[in-house]
Amino acid sequence: MLKLNRESIENKSAWEAIGVELPEFDYNIVLHKTKEEPKWVHFGAGNIFRGFIANANQKLLNSGKADTGIVAVESFDFEVMDKVYEPYDNLTLLVLMNANGDFNKKVIGSIVEGITTDKSRTSDNERLVSIFENPSLQMVSFTITEKGYSLTDASGNFMSVIQKDIENGPKNPLHTMSIITSLAYRRYQKGKFPMTFVSMDNCSHNGDKLKQAVITIAKEWLGKGFVEEDFIKYLEDENKITFPLSMIDKITPRPSETVKEALCNEGIEDMAVIITSKNSYMAPFVNAEVSEYLVIEDKFTNGRPMLEEAGIIFTDRETVNKVETMKVTTCLNPLHTALAVSGCLLGHTLIADEMKDETLKKFVTTIGYEEGLKVVVDPGIVNPKAFLDEVVNERFANPFIPDTPQRIATDTSQKMGIRFGETIKSYVKRDDLNPEDLVAIPLAIATWCRYLLGVDDNGKEFILSPDPLIDDLQALVEGIKLGDTSADISGILSNKKIFGIDLYEVNLGKKIEGMFMEMIKGTGAVRSTLQKYVG
Repeated sequence: MLKLNRESIENKSAWEAIGVELPEFDYNIVLHKTKEEPKWVHFGAGNIFRGFIANANQKLLNSGKADTGIVAVESFDFEVMDKVYEPYDNLTLLVLMNANGDFNKKVIGSIVEGITTDKSRTSDNERLVSIFENPSLQMVSFTITEKGYSLTDASGNFMSVIQKDIENGPKNPLHTMSIITSLAYRRYQKGKFPMTFVSMDNCSHNGDKLKQAVITIAKEWLGKGFVEEDFIKYLEDENKITFPLSMIDKITPRPSETVKEALCNEGIEDMAVIITSKNSYMAPFVNAEVSEYLVIEDKFTNGRPMLEEAGIIFTDRETVNKVETMKVTTCLNPLHTALAVSGCLLGHTLIADEMKDETLKKFVTTIGYEEGLKVVVDPGIVNPKAFLDEVVNERFANPFIPDTPQRIATDTSQKMGIRFGETIKSYVKRDDLNPEDLVAIPLAIATWCRYLLGVDDNGKEFILSPDPLIDDLQALVEGIKLGDTSADISGILSNKKIFGIDLYEVNLGKKIEGMFMEMIKGTGAVRSTLQKYVG
C-alpha cells in the first residue's frame, strides 16, 4: 500500500504504475532555500490553493524557473494544518476530473511549510515574523473568501474581534486582516522592505478590499499611538507596497467519496474525507475540474514568481476588470445562479444533471448566448464566446464535478445585482437594445422569487441555502401559496440594493410578476413556465 508522504513518493515506480505524476524537483534543496530566503507566503490553506495555486508553483519548480516553495498559513481553521497538512508532509494529491471520466493524478509538493497563526504555537509565530522581516519576501497571497476581508457588521460597526484588535494594537492580533497589518508593520520596522499583497479570492476588486482593510486597521492603530504616520505612508507608497487586482476561476468542490474510493482501490491508504470542527471539508486529495483561469494585475514591487510560465496571465488593471466583468455578468455566474435556483425547485442535486435537462440547458444558453453576448465586455485576452462554450459544454456538464445547486444558491441576494442587474443596465444604455425584449433573465429573477417560497415544484418544503437577507426576503413573500391568483413581490423587484436598479423603472417588473404568478399556479408550474418561455 502507498501512503501520501515524502518517504513514500521516493518509490517513484510504484506511484507511476498507477498513473500518478510526481514532483520533479529536489525537495530538500527547495526546502533549505525557502527557509533561508522565503519569497511566497499564502494565507488560506484550502482546496483552491492546494489544487490550483500550489500546482502552478510546482510547474515552475519542475522546470527550474523557481527555486523556493510556498509557505502556507492558516489563520482561521487550525485543524487544517493538524489533520490535512502535517500528517501528509504538506503534500496534496491533485485529482483533475475530465468530463469523459478520466482522472489525471498528481502529487503537489511545492508547499514546503505549513504554519498557523495560533498564538499558542510560538514557533509558528516566530517563523511568520521572520519571513516578513526577510528582504527576500516578494508576495503574500490570499484565498480566505470575501468574508475574510470584512471588518464591519451589517450595521457598519467594527466587528467585536476587530474592535479588540484595534484596542490591543499590533502585538497580539486575532483577525486575519489585523495579523497581516501587524506583520507588515514588522517588515516596515525592519527596513521598509517592498512587497506585494495579492488577493486571489473570487470577489470583485479583491485587491482594493484587501488594501482598504489593512490601511483601515493601520490608521486605527495610528490614532491610538501604536504605530507612526510613516507606517501609513509606507503602506500607501506603491513603490513599496501594492495590492493588485486578480480574477480567479476554478471549481474545486468538496472532496468526493467517489474519488476517495477510486484512490483507495488503487492502493493509496489514508484518503478519508476530513470535516473539521469549523466545518471545513477537506481530504489528503483535492478533486477539481481541469479548466482554470487566474489573471493578475502586473504590479509587483519586489519581483515575483514567473507564473506566466505556468499559465497565469499578467496584465493591466483594466484588463483584469474586463475579464472579471465578462465572467461574472455574462458568461458564467449568471448561468450558475439560474441553474442553482431552478435546480433547487426541480429537485436536482448536481449541476451536471441539470445540463442533461433540456429545458434548463436551454434556459442558461439563452441567458448566455442570446442575451448576455450582446452586451459582453470583451477583455481581449480571453474570447468570450469560447469561454462560454467551455462553461456550457465542458464545465457545467462534467458529471464528475460534485457541485450542487444548493451550494451555488448560497448568498444569492448578494449576487443578483452583478449577475443580472448589470446586463439589464447595459441594455438600458444601448440605443439598439431594449430591456423589455429580455426573456431568460427576467425568468431567472422570477425563478429566484419563486425559490424564496421554500416550496419545490412538487409542493414539498425545502431548506433555503444560507443568505444574509433571507429573513427579510421571506417576510416579503410571506403568505404566498401555490394556487394563489394574486401575490405582491414588488418589494423585492423594486429594491435597488438587490438589483442595482428598480426593475419597474426599466419596464421589467410587471413581466417578472407575470412569470412569477404562472410559477405559483400549482405543482409542476415551475417547469411548465420555464418550458413556455425558453422551450
